[in-house]
Amino acid sequence: MKYVDEFRNADLARGLARAITQAVAPGHRYNLMEFCGGHTHAIARHGLRALLPPEIELIHGPGCPVCVLPIGRIDQAIALARDHGVLLCTYADLMRVPASNASSLMKARSQGADVRMVYSAIDALKLAQQHPDREVVFLAIGFETTTPPTASVLRQARALGLRNFSVLCNHVLTPPAMRGILGPAPGNETSAHLHGFIGPAHVSTVIGSEPYRFCADDYHRPVVITGFEPLDVMQAVLMLVRQLNEGRAEIENQFTRSVTPLGNQKAQALMAEVFELRDSFEWRGLGSLPFSALKLRPEYASFDAEQRFAAPYRAVADAKACECGAILRGEKRPQDCRVFGTVCTPDNPIGSCMVSSEGACAAHYTYGRFMTDMPTIAEKPGATA
Repeated sequence: MKYVDEFRNADLARGLARAITQAVAPGHRYNLMEFCGGHTHAIARHGLRALLPPEIELIHGPGCPVCVLPIGRIDQAIALARDHGVLLCTYADLMRVPASNASSLMKARSQGADVRMVYSAIDALKLAQQHPDREVVFLAIGFETTTPPTASVLRQARALGLRNFSVLCNHVLTPPAMRGILGPAPGNETSAHLHGFIGPAHVSTVIGSEPYRFCADDYHRPVVITGFEPLDVMQAVLMLVRQLNEGRAEIENQFTRSVTPLGNQKAQALMAEVFELRDSFEWRGLGSLPFSALKLRPEYASFDAEQRFAAPYRAVADAKACECGAILRGEKRPQDCRVFGTVCTPDNPIGSCMVSSEGACAAHYTYGRFMTDMPTIAEKPGATA
């Protein structure tokens, strides 16, 4: 397939692997965090770890919007559907994420709550138009990638004068999360051992490359914004290794076919029209981070489900056996969790990292990378990655 197969060529991947091995400086370690869950799945699916020398460690990051949503936010949505009788809409990934009291949105639906899966925010708006006698709430989640569609739908709802549509806004921001990982925090040694970032692709098409400048300026950590294909990731690793060898800390853009320095300014303007910063927001695994999430502006207050309904947010601790928080911080790997692959599986998830299609635990479980003797593209001459 044009523009896909070119980035999955096994011979080119092996060539990049040789270049990375040759570039590694003797006695050096390279701990690189792939912030985005899409990269985690690409690395696991294509067996890229097996192509890298042992001096390079790829560390999972928090870049999965379903994974970073704390339990209390899911409880809040369940309360809206169960106690207030709203028609609640959200993306499929969120349906099976465990909430408190062994509940989930899927279980709430089985118990009579009207919870529906939608493919996009516009589907939720259409449901509000089709059911004028029902209160329809869209549980909105995601990083900057999915924020503009939510903003567009809210602007449409306002223009249409819809009175039965509102949004439970859980949109979060990437740069503050990266700062939260790098910044000093008691008991968190990740920043001291983290040497660079494989930067997110889709998010960067919206915000551009400039918002990551603080990583280089304030923390002297390089960032390479990277596409999701295996050759993209391999090239980004090589770019990061070369930066670290030379003592540089720059924001480089490997994904030039989609990302520009300033990003999509039209989308940014739409987001700024509808949303403003929250003072703080709780993230699973990262705690409360200042100015790291969005809420609706006062002009759109009538569409804010948090204001329309009495369903306050309450913080809830993760299950004691679950290591999702440490995995999202980059402190542990999925296989370090004692319930991974035994009690916790995709059919019976204990934590969000096993549920989401971008979750680190789901990636390792699905592609068997926690097992030994798995075939890789290095063992398949002539194959694509």
